[in-house]
Amino acid sequence: MTFDELNKQSRSRAGLMLITGIMAAGLILTGCGKKNEPAKAPGAPHEVGVIVVQPQRATLTTELAGRTSAYLIAEVRPQVGGIIQKRLFTEGADVRAGEVLYQIDPAPFMASFSSAKAVLARSQANLVPARLKAERYKELVKINAVSKQDYDEADAALRLIEADVEAGKAALDTALINLEYTKVSAPISGRIGRSSVTNGALVTANQSASLATIQELSTIYVDVTQTSAELLRLKQNLAKGFLKNSGAAQAEVRLLLEDGSFYPLQGKLKFSEVTVDPGTGSVTLRAIFPNPKQLLLPGMFVRAVLEEGVNDKAILIPQRGVTRNPAGNAMVMVVGAEEKVEPRVIRVERTVGDSWLVSEGLKQGDRVILEGLQKARPGTTVKAVPFGSKSEPAPAAATKPDAAKK
Repeated sequence: MTFDELNKQSRSRAGLMLITGIMAAGLILTGCGKKNEPAKAPGAPHEVGVIVVQPQRATLTTELAGRTSAYLIAEVRPQVGGIIQKRLFTEGADVRAGEVLYQIDPAPFMASFSSAKAVLARSQANLVPARLKAERYKELVKINAVSKQDYDEADAALRLIEADVEAGKAALDTALINLEYTKVSAPISGRIGRSSVTNGALVTANQSASLATIQELSTIYVDVTQTSAELLRLKQNLAKGFLKNSGAAQAEVRLLLEDGSFYPLQGKLKFSEVTVDPGTGSVTLRAIFPNPKQLLLPGMFVRAVLEEGVNDKAILIPQRGVTRNPAGNAMVMVVGAEEKVEPRVIRVERTVGDSWLVSEGLKQGDRVILEGLQKARPGTTVKAVPFGSKSEPAPAAATKPDAAKK
């Protein structure tokens, strides 16, 4: 055997001895570590976190989808025909009721007003001699100075001229009204949208196309829909006493915006529709919200959180403690007699925050397991502790001074 072969064998043996020594040292250290761990007493029950069922007062709400609409809306249309001379507002600005928005060419209407004024003046001028004549004939007919027929003709002529005067006055009023209508004014206060016509456009009286639209936005409506089945369920719960009215004259409503944030101001529920939509089977509810900063605009999609009523004896169980059995029924694990785990089938109505509202299956004083469900098998004995509390670890055995010195 050569010198190189002997050298390789010796290095292989040295490596094996080193690996064996490291493994032995690791086993010794592992054994020492296990001695320091507190040993669990055999057969000791597992700890589970529980809550004790206590009925509480809960305000129940429902979330419904809907859209916003303007509190007041008016479409501006001309009441006389003519050529638009000037637009007197800025699109998108706020306008006041009575503010002039458009000026229609008033020339033909001024001419009609002057003509009506002249006709009235002529009728009034003819009225004076006709009245004097009728008064003279009235005295003369008493002494038979004139015939009865002459008096009747004079009186009829007077009445005819009086009617002409009244007709002239009406015509003059109409001409004045039409002249005023050449100034197209805002019917309500609010924010005006874009104009559909420009200077020089021809418009007609009461045309179908509006010149502009004004919307009152300081207050805004929110229209939401609720199924008739949900509305019927709510009325039945109120009738049976499961729910009570909150006591307010109008239910409060909160608004959830499209970005998921809550609108800072609360609204009031104004009314619900009296008929059910046969196409959708739903009822429209309307709420009103203050909108001082005009954050809400007509047509926005929102979700309204409506207050349905108050349940004075609501049983609420956190959702983490509720599971489903193979049949799909909701169930919880409770600590029953002799500290043993019992499965309990319950009936849940709805969620309230992060909890389930339980209508059947639980009563006051029941202990529902929320923590340690993995080890809480039906029939096993457990140690119930309040949910969220931590058990104290077993104290480590004191080390003897003599042993430490060794």
